[in-house]
Amino acid sequence: MAHSHHEASYWTRTHTESVVLDIGEDVGALVLYTRPELHGREIELSPLGDDAGRVHSAVLERSVNGRMLYAAVYPELRAGAYQVCAAGAPSVVISAGAVAEVHLM
Repeated sequence: MAHSHHEASYWTRTHTESVVLDIGEDVGALVLYTRPELHGREIELSPLGDDAGRVHSAVLERSVNGRMLYAAVYPELRAGAYQVCAAGAPSVVISAGAVAEVHLM
């Protein structure tokens, strides 16, 4: 089934729905805010000392309280320290049951 050209794709449309984060006993989450020019890019997140455990998420345009934000969401991360795999990016500690926020600017 062909998609029409005017139909926005999942990656490029504006996302207004709430992000469901499955956090709990030993699981947390990360929201990585970025510059608009990273829209659509995938950014990897690597547990410190465990490259095999890398995960990635795409930067999506999101409308939050009427403001446009660009963010990648990592909804289910084991608690621990991670490195954001982007130039100049910090490492981040994910706490169980909490959502960490990092601004990559």
